[in-house]
Amino acid sequence: MNSRAFTTSLLLAAVAVLMIYSYISSRETELVSEYGNMTPVVVAREDIKELEIIDDRKVRLENIPAKFQMPGHFKRVEDLYNTIASVPIKKGEQITVPRVTYPGAQSGLSRQISIGKRALSIQVTEGSAVSRLLKPGDRVDILALVDYAAGKKEKMKVKTVLQDVLVLSTGLYVTNSVPIVNIKSDNNNNREMKLNSYTNYNTVTLELTPFEVQKMVFLVSSGNGITLSLRNNDDKTIERISATRLYDVLGEDAAEAKTYFAEQMARETNRTGGGGGR
Repeated sequence: MNSRAFTTSLLLAAVAVLMIYSYISSRETELVSEYGNMTPVVVAREDIKELEIIDDRKVRLENIPAKFQMPGHFKRVEDLYNTIASVPIKKGEQITVPRVTYPGAQSGLSRQISIGKRALSIQVTEGSAVSRLLKPGDRVDILALVDYAAGKKEKMKVKTVLQDVLVLSTGLYVTNSVPIVNIKSDNNNNREMKLNSYTNYNTVTLELTPFEVQKMVFLVSSGNGITLSLRNNDDKTIERISATRLYDVLGEDAAEAKTYFAEQMARETNRTGGGGGR
């Protein structure tokens, strides 16, 4: 092979590559100038129905020129986790803020209930619901007065029947729908919530297992009162708590009460003639 011809071919090839690269770079610069840089947006991986929960299986990132980005687009898939489509979204469409909403009263309470759980509402008062300072997302213990002896004080018990129960809603305030207009910054730039903005309710909706729902319906139907005790959301400890009787409340004075009730029982027995059988 002629070395001079080979060298000439290499030079021509290099010049051609350089010219092509220069053209591509120039064209790329023109396109960037006209349409903007390629940036990521979140698009639908598949058709998403109205009111369908969005997760990472339904969306993906796609790089497109800035000029074609829709107003209110999302740049991260994580920002859409557990949101709900407020309108139908077609495969390949960009997902924007107006197209999604968050679980709340408008999207329905059912989508916030864990699988295998149920929602049950109970009537509350200021005394039974921590002065109505409970808010959606709080966790509570449930106490009940158990009367299995026809009103005899010495037989009644107060029992913590359920622990670490999630509050789904207070009245019509639903988890994740607490309005941010009532969140403000103090002088130390800490965000604080005006709890008294949410005290206008007479019911609390709890997330329970089906068996716990039966317990609650029985207790509420018995009419002896339900009390909610607020706990720290990070405290997941389930305590072994014995029921509290009158004697537990009296402490060192319990012996006096026991004597009194024994005398009462003796008088009742004498009045009825001993209550013995034939």
